[in-house]
Amino acid sequence: MDLRQLPALNALKAFEAAARHESFSRAADELFVTHGAVSHQIRALEGELGVALFARDGKRVRLTDTGRRYALQVRDALTQLIHATQEIRAGDRDRRLVVSILSSFAARWVTPRIGRFIEAHPEWDVELQSTNQLADLARDDVDVAIRFGYGHYPGLHAELLLDEIFFPACSPGFNGGRLPTEPRELAGFPLLRSDDELWRPWFDAAGLTDFPEPKRGVLYQDSSNLLQATMDGQGIALVRRSLAVHEITLGRLVRLFKDIDGPSPWRYYFICTPQRLETGRVQAFRTWVFDEVARFRKLYEDACEAGPLMTAAAAALRERAGEAP
Repeated sequence: MDLRQLPALNALKAFEAAARHESFSRAADELFVTHGAVSHQIRALEGELGVALFARDGKRVRLTDTGRRYALQVRDALTQLIHATQEIRAGDRDRRLVVSILSSFAARWVTPRIGRFIEAHPEWDVELQSTNQLADLARDDVDVAIRFGYGHYPGLHAELLLDEIFFPACSPGFNGGRLPTEPRELAGFPLLRSDDELWRPWFDAAGLTDFPEPKRGVLYQDSSNLLQATMDGQGIALVRRSLAVHEITLGRLVRLFKDIDGPSPWRYYFICTPQRLETGRVQAFRTWVFDEVARFRKLYEDACEAGPLMTAAAAALRERAGEAP
């Protein structure tokens, strides 16, 4: 086989589209190129073949008899290429697990844990799509989504994965380590703000009905950035349990007033189509993520039992020993 006898693939694609539409403009729209690019490719193809494939009549074009015969053969060859490519991609797709996750949850909850799934299931190639946009699971190339919401996902398999609470937290070294011990002491400290974590519900749970929602200071749009600012000692933040516990156990954050939880109207849900739920890769991920949630709940209980003073002391010992938390 002498592949040098084949015309350029782009020229054949332009010719096939133009022959099917009998229009250079519509072919250009389909291929996302200009009308001039299609015209140039076809003229080059005609020059290489030494025959006219189209008859031009002003702006209108029509296939010649030779062009019509050639178009059928080119279409058949390109169709075979498409089918062969789809088969290869399908085989690779069966090995790929695509998970769409809220950005903050991906950064603070999934990423520190996903290594255990990869180690246990080397047969799957994991692709984590970190996004705040809800994927269309019936259309997009996504196997599973984890979303923070109310649980209304018509037509999809949706399971409650993890409930959520909010509580105040700060760096162990914040205010020189002199941390507030009573909720009313918060009035003397900078309170960090976020669109998602509003202070008002927590104030009500703490009996601080006269405390107003903070209106000054930086407003963080992303919960992960809010958490980082808190660890950097910028102030006290109202944080999500799911995002903060890992940092608490490492001594980077301290939970304040451990007996007062702020309610959350949203919870985390495991979502997929009923068809994808039957696949081995989704079943494996589902088993793993629910096991991780069980581990997480135990981790949270242990962190609460340790208390802020023990957590702060552990962090101080690490710092004096020169260890990274």
